[in-house]
Amino acid sequence: MAGRTVRVQGFPAELPPDRAADKLTIHFLRSRNGGGDIANVRVLPGSLPCALITFEAPEVAQRILKVKNHVLAIGKTRYPLEVTPHAAELSPNEVLRG
Repeated sequence: MAGRTVRVQGFPAELPPDRAADKLTIHFLRSRNGGGDIANVRVLPGSLPCALITFEAPEVAQRILKVKNHVLAIGKTRYPLEVTPHAAELSPNEVLRG
């Protein structure tokens, strides 16, 4: 199954993680951005913060990845976002085979 999670970078580091999560949720829910229902948004703070956005359906993540120019508008400032696939973490139910 295709991954449901994308990695997003390019939003400002000074934005508090909860506000960044809100802004990214709004952006990636919009159908005009290729978005759809979101299961989870996890912001990983740092000097180059990133967010892991997990969608309800893998098709939404694939649509998001096909959109070339994601731009997050905060006030009058526009931030170009870099959106890349994120390797899904294994669930406890998955068995590794060597």
